[in-house]
Amino acid sequence: MSANPTTAPDDRRHRPRRAGGTDRRAGSGAPRCRGVLIAGLLLLGAAVLPALVVRSDVADPPFQGLDDRWLIWMGGPHEGIYQAAATALDLFGGPVGALLPLSLLILLLVRRRWVSAGFLLAADLGGNMLVIQGLKHLVDRPRPDHPLVRVDHGSFPSGHAATAALLVVLLGVILVPAARRRPWWIGGTAFTLAMMWSRTWLHAHWLSDTVAGAAAGAGVGLLAWWLFHPALARERARAHDRRGAAAGAGTA
Repeated sequence: MSANPTTAPDDRRHRPRRAGGTDRRAGSGAPRCRGVLIAGLLLLGAAVLPALVVRSDVADPPFQGLDDRWLIWMGGPHEGIYQAAATALDLFGGPVGALLPLSLLILLLVRRRWVSAGFLLAADLGGNMLVIQGLKHLVDRPRPDHPLVRVDHGSFPSGHAATAALLVVLLGVILVPAARRRPWWIGGTAFTLAMMWSRTWLHAHWLSDTVAGAAAGAGVGLLAWWLFHPALARERARAHDRRGAAAGAGTA
């Protein structure tokens, strides 16, 4: 009878997990990089291409008729709860809204989440200072007559709509776990649409301004996410390992 070697148990179960496994766990649920890149480029293109069209004839672009009809439908002047809601959104998209990313940046720095802080700073500054303000100066479209709130120059694109869409992406990436992001995206889309409505309700923007602004903000946020995704995944992995080590030490 031949002596068959005793089958050794699979010792892979007892091997320590490699760091790469933690990275994969930390990155699970993260967007597919190619899909995020394509979505970001398409959204940014949906803002840049109309900007070139408007710039060729700021007084009467091809979709001015739709903008005029929408503005008439919005009516005005307004009173009551809708006016209060639109005014609150106007304040949020202005100086008050700037406090939110600033407060989050300070919190990230205090917690030493350097990558997340860099992602927030790069996307916020790049989106608002370079893309939105750059398009405003490039197009310099006149605003609707008699806006109900104080406005600056350049109607296209809407900075408020861009800020709303960009914040939705940034907060979703930094604060919301991957498994819970779908409800966040739905709520964030509703919030961005409300901001777009408020800008036209207040006669501060044309409808096309708000559509381009929301597309630009979301596009910048997604492109920044794509660029920072590997570093963000490593940062989450390190935080996961630290929590695991602390829990293990506490149990011991």
